[in-house]
Amino acid sequence: MKLEKYEWTVSGMDCASCASKITKAVERLPGVGTVNISIMSEKLKVDLDNDAGNPEAIESTIKKLGYGVTRQKQVNSNLVENAEAHGEDHDHDEHSDSARHTHDKPEDRGKNWYQTAKGQLVIGTGLLLAIAWVVELSAGAELGKWGFVAACLIGLIPVARRAFAALATGQFFTIEMLMTIAATGALFIDAAEEAALVVFLFAVGELLEGVAANKARDGIRALAQLVPKTALLEIDGTTKEVPVAALKVGEIVLVRPGDRVPADGEIISGFGGLDESPVTGESIPVAKEPGDEVFAGSINTDAALRITVTKTAQDNTISRIIQLVEEAESARAPTERFIDRFSRWYMPAIVIASALVIVIPPLVFGEAWDTWIYRGLALLLIGCPCALVISVPASIASALSSGAKKGLLFKGGAVIEAAAKTDKIAFDKTGTLTYGRPAVTDIVRLGDHTNDVILEIAAGVETGSSHPLATAILQKAEAENISLPQSSGAKALMGKGVEAIVNGIPAWVTSPKYALSNKVISDEVMEIAASHERQGKTVVVVYRKNEPLGLIAMRDEPRKDAPDAIAQIKELGITPIILTGDNERTAAAIAGGLGMEFRAGMLPEDKLEHIRTLNLTGSVMMIGDGINDAPALKQAAVGVAMGSGTDVALETADAAILRDRVTDIPAMIRMSRATMANIRQNVAIALGLKAVFLVTTVLGMTGLWIAILADTGATVLVTINALRLLGYNPSKNDAN
Repeated sequence: MKLEKYEWTVSGMDCASCASKITKAVERLPGVGTVNISIMSEKLKVDLDNDAGNPEAIESTIKKLGYGVTRQKQVNSNLVENAEAHGEDHDHDEHSDSARHTHDKPEDRGKNWYQTAKGQLVIGTGLLLAIAWVVELSAGAELGKWGFVAACLIGLIPVARRAFAALATGQFFTIEMLMTIAATGALFIDAAEEAALVVFLFAVGELLEGVAANKARDGIRALAQLVPKTALLEIDGTTKEVPVAALKVGEIVLVRPGDRVPADGEIISGFGGLDESPVTGESIPVAKEPGDEVFAGSINTDAALRITVTKTAQDNTISRIIQLVEEAESARAPTERFIDRFSRWYMPAIVIASALVIVIPPLVFGEAWDTWIYRGLALLLIGCPCALVISVPASIASALSSGAKKGLLFKGGAVIEAAAKTDKIAFDKTGTLTYGRPAVTDIVRLGDHTNDVILEIAAGVETGSSHPLATAILQKAEAENISLPQSSGAKALMGKGVEAIVNGIPAWVTSPKYALSNKVISDEVMEIAASHERQGKTVVVVYRKNEPLGLIAMRDEPRKDAPDAIAQIKELGITPIILTGDNERTAAAIAGGLGMEFRAGMLPEDKLEHIRTLNLTGSVMMIGDGINDAPALKQAAVGVAMGSGTDVALETADAAILRDRVTDIPAMIRMSRATMANIRQNVAIALGLKAVFLVTTVLGMTGLWIAILADTGATVLVTINALRLLGYNPSKNDAN
């Protein structure tokens, strides 16, 4: 059996129950293997055996359920082809069958609500309802009743069609079926006015669900639009405009001032500032020069840049973000899974309860049938679990979208829920809490020469070296605007330092021990060097023959926001700890400055074992950026990769920080906790309203239209509450 991968855009999926209906219906079809569906991106992906089934059957089934469907691409090996390119017409025009459905069609995207299929159904049923009321008032109740019957039936037809389409796939307990039964039953007990009002309110509820779902998708859609559609490709010294999707790794593109970078790449010529806020959320343009990496979607604010493409369109940073958010939907939170299981039993239970309410009072107590049929039907509508089912995924979708726009990537609801429970955070040191590269911290003069002279001689000796300490000295000299002197004859002293001829005079940059052994420095100077080394710094001596010039101390310094981040983490009641492979002296210096515990000299397996131990007494989040952090990231309850980290760390981790800000770690915790609080509020709203109206309905205090209003109202309230997360700012210290 050979499975081929197919992908469709399915419009009108506004909640988890929509996705569930489609999944169950498609899974029953012959030849269908794995089915993956994403509400956020409106994508359906299916592994299909073409010998046993066909894609047209899948499309037909989806349309019968009332959803718009357009085949996007068929994947065979590495070939991706648009179905239209083969002349296939798999209902791209949404012909007669799907045009009768009320779910939004692909062509509805970007339109105002009143221009969509759902909007037009609301307007149509509303007008019919208004006309029926006018007829009733002007021509009498009897004639008006038939107006309400007409309004009810016209609005109910598309709902009933979807109900029976779902029934044909073995799904009886759907909201469409409950609506069909309740509205039809109301007509039979002469409650046509309420039946018409119920159908209208149901249409309004569906419209509001669609508006809310599209609002949650806007953030991801906006991300996809950040990357330009075309690029200026350099070919033999000239530029040619080409589609971004056609760019290949190794090609060179020209990015003019004001243009967006078309692909992830590396600058090969040009200096300028890049506004990376669309990708990282960082509001200040970042200075870039040859050798620096750039992200697709960044805005070139200064001079023209020539960039070598390092990743194709489907692999760039924006695409990876979108893919991570889409994949995150499959990693459902435990709370969501529980509610999903609960709703499977809840809905049949409500149907049984409604049936008992209808038959027991008349049969046992001799009550009027029409009264208790009416109350049973109202109970059926109130019992609809829509608000409860959507309570969790609506909050999760909003949190995923909001987080992505702020540079906080969660790989699913399960990650958000786990992050909210975090009580310990383990940090890798190098590249996570620190910049991952040494920087000059101190210059100590040993004679009459100024700091600038010491730096000039040291930079001259280190010219051309790629050693991290040499790079730190050269960068410090550049920052101080010190011109590099003439140098030659550079020679490495293995494990001891470097010597060279600087301005015609031999000069050295070596370790203090080597300088002491050559009697260049005294024991007193050696003690000064040792005092800096006790602070976790690396010290070198700069000297000429028998003339010590000075000491230069260097250290991989904490990121500027690290102290604030650790303080915020402690305020959240979380214990931070450093796990590093560095030596104890360096680890103690960094940890002491940040007020943290630490474990030093740890190999990857040591980190893994320590995380396992910490997990026994709570929920641990691990923050790392390197390949050696990958095992620990996987072992932790939540593994978070810094955005500048390796691909291995990013793929292994459960979440990612794109802006390389340590303060985004407490922001991620706040986002998670706010999301879980939002979910608890939603569940309380959904169950609370139902509990109240279940009682009032059985007691005869509320009727059919109140029942559907309560159900629709709960769904709308839950959705609006979830959408609050789109505007939530987790970076504020006073965020709730």
